[in-house]
Amino acid sequence: MSEIRHARPFVVGANYRSSSVLLRDRMFVDETRVPVVFERLSRVGIHQAILLSTCDRVEVQGAHEEPLDTMQEILNIFSSVIGGSTSELNDQFYFFHDDEAVRHIFSVVSSLDSQVIGESQVLAQVKESHRLGRDYGMVSSELEGIFQSAYSVSKRIRSETRIGEGPVSLATSALQIVRNVHGDLGSCTALILGLGDMGEFIGGHLRAAGLGRTMLAGPSRRTRALARRMGWHYFSMEKLADALAEADIVVTAAGTGVYLITAEQVAAALKRRRYRPILLLDGAVPGDIEPATDLLEGAFVYTLDDLERVALASRTLRENAASQAWKIVDEEVALWRQRQVEQTVVPVLIALRRHFEETRGEILISNPQANISEVTRLLINRLLHHPSCAIRELASTTQSIGVDGGSTHEALVRRLFKLPLGDD
Repeated sequence: MSEIRHARPFVVGANYRSSSVLLRDRMFVDETRVPVVFERLSRVGIHQAILLSTCDRVEVQGAHEEPLDTMQEILNIFSSVIGGSTSELNDQFYFFHDDEAVRHIFSVVSSLDSQVIGESQVLAQVKESHRLGRDYGMVSSELEGIFQSAYSVSKRIRSETRIGEGPVSLATSALQIVRNVHGDLGSCTALILGLGDMGEFIGGHLRAAGLGRTMLAGPSRRTRALARRMGWHYFSMEKLADALAEADIVVTAAGTGVYLITAEQVAAALKRRRYRPILLLDGAVPGDIEPATDLLEGAFVYTLDDLERVALASRTLRENAASQAWKIVDEEVALWRQRQVEQTVVPVLIALRRHFEETRGEILISNPQANISEVTRLLINRLLHHPSCAIRELASTTQSIGVDGGSTHEALVRRLFKLPLGDD
């Protein structure tokens, strides 16, 4: 009988810690191009996968009988997306399989792997990617089970820890600062620069609080696509000066390591605005805004640390909640592994029950006149014949001794049938 091979989980991708913003922008795959990636994955034998392409990560999360074989194939696909070589990706990509992959997926869905720990947007992003994978027939039972477990883990973390309160307090701090500087949000225009989680997070809370107008600026196709989808005004980086002159609030979240907004640019924008104040919220690490900007009259710069100071205990709250959440993730990964092991014996249990039923039927048919005592005696003899022969054969060919001094075969039989020690 051939061995039953089950699909095992894997993750291949790059996130904000492992890769540059430039590389992730080049690898961005919008919804219209997802079918092409799925087709290429299927062509190389990867039939269970979703593609998660967000501000801070580009990942293929999937399941395959031989996970180690998937990494190079997926790197080849991404290298064709960016028009480069796989050597360019090797140092910036990570690969997880089996329990490590499950732990990673659980952490992503629970927003423990986000720049803003506890933010809720990534859950919606994963669910949308999951939906697309299902729609294109790329999600079967193994992968579906992992995502359903991940959603349960996320729900448990939200209910058992205070992880969601930290980001809310950061957003509340940002709103408080905006109102202190500008008053009514309805008459304000905000410019979001870059698509990091923090920019999208704070921008979302500003819009929910009644922000009048939103602009989006950035160099990538992803930025332009998001602006079109959301109905926002898009500015290319070449026209950043015009966008700054219109903006009452600037939220940055690129984290490229290069200042995207300089003091000179803000000074020019303030002059064009007749020195109406600009509030700049720098949510990037490292920062996107030149520190000297804060020295300009009319420019109010707040970094992520500033927002956390306004929120007082936000940092401590998030760190404590994250520590509790990781313990929950590790517990759930162990439970997931236990369920996988238990499921491997399901086929043999089904076969065993079928064998018992078939044996019972054969005896009843071949002995129609026998009484109950005779039928049960025949049934017991028939069912125990092959196991008895197998146990004797094992005992004669091996000398495996258990911890109790008896053979491991004897110990297994006693455990299976609940036989007390000392029975002859």
